[in-house]
Amino acid sequence: MPSPRIIRARRLRKEATTPEKRLWYKISNRQLCGEKFVRQEPIGPFIVDFCCREHKLVIEIDGWTHGTEEERAYDAARTNYLAAQGYQVIRFNNDEVMKNLDGVLETIVLHLVT
Repeated sequence: MPSPRIIRARRLRKEATTPEKRLWYKISNRQLCGEKFVRQEPIGPFIVDFCCREHKLVIEIDGWTHGTEEERAYDAARTNYLAAQGYQVIRFNNDEVMKNLDGVLETIVLHLVT
């Protein structure tokens, strides 16, 4: 029987938002720099939107639910935890993915090659 986190990650994969689907379409199947990305990846107590394990790069797509003080504090704690595990976290909001996907992809590439 899978853990509750694995069950939740699977559900999140099935219920991806439009910006998540749009980015996944461009980074799946090693389309970006030949790197493998996974989505809705459990890391410790968290499930990250996208992850390139080889480069320890996490990509988060933030929607409207990341605007309150409490939500920003949660995101900061999450980022701190992931950084302590050796991951670099980059964040984009939904509008960036929907209106400037090429710029988002360029930023990701810069993080992969540095």
